[in-house]
Amino acid sequence: MPPPIEEEWPAILLVRPQMGENIGAVARVLLNFGLISLRLVAPRDRWPNPKAEVVAVGADKVLKGARVEWSLDEALADATLVIAASARPRGLEKPVWGPREAALNIRAALALGEKPVVMFGPEAAGMETEEIARADAIMTLPVNPGFASLNLANAVAVFAFAYAEARQVEDLPSWFRDSESEPATQEELEKLFGHLEQELEHGRFFHPDDKAALMKRNLRSIFLRARLTVQEAQTLRGVIKALTIGRGGRKKDDL
Repeated sequence: MPPPIEEEWPAILLVRPQMGENIGAVARVLLNFGLISLRLVAPRDRWPNPKAEVVAVGADKVLKGARVEWSLDEALADATLVIAASARPRGLEKPVWGPREAALNIRAALALGEKPVVMFGPEAAGMETEEIARADAIMTLPVNPGFASLNLANAVAVFAFAYAEARQVEDLPSWFRDSESEPATQEELEKLFGHLEQELEHGRFFHPDDKAALMKRNLRSIFLRARLTVQEAQTLRGVIKALTIGRGGRKKDDL
């Protein structure tokens, strides 16, 4: 009998899950296909959840090891590749992958030392646009357009099956990341984005006010597509600081 498959990455992230039964079903399907990292952001019901434990049917190790956070920032802090499962791109300028393409790209990313996280939204309405905007790519499932609503655990199962298939593929995508340098984490990127947005607000760039959210989202998309390394993110923060000081902005001690 072959040894069991238990992979720490990719992590599966459930954003604001509503039903303990669905969380338990997700845990079960993850272990079915050799994935053991589960993250939850702001689950609606109390945690640990007895209903989740009942439905997990033996996947207790996934539930007990589940990482529970109360903000998306905390849940994504260590991720270097984020994929959002969504029925539609929502007008965001991001690559759109099917489950098999997403699985192959994740395998290629893992070979380069990346830490991928795949996000799934709450059962009722899915993730908000601002949450999906945090992702590097969007994964859509080939469902019937006339009946596209899919149970949360079933959606995770489609990806998990595709990922299990990708384990058998030797010829992985080679274009995924050009640099061998350490990729920037979401935490490092958020520091860059926060720094840039702070200085642009100081310079009154975000005008009119009702367009500010869209402008910030578009700026972030530019940098997300670039797949920045740690060094690049740090260099860009240095550039922002130098421009602010050099053009008569705030004093160095204020930054």
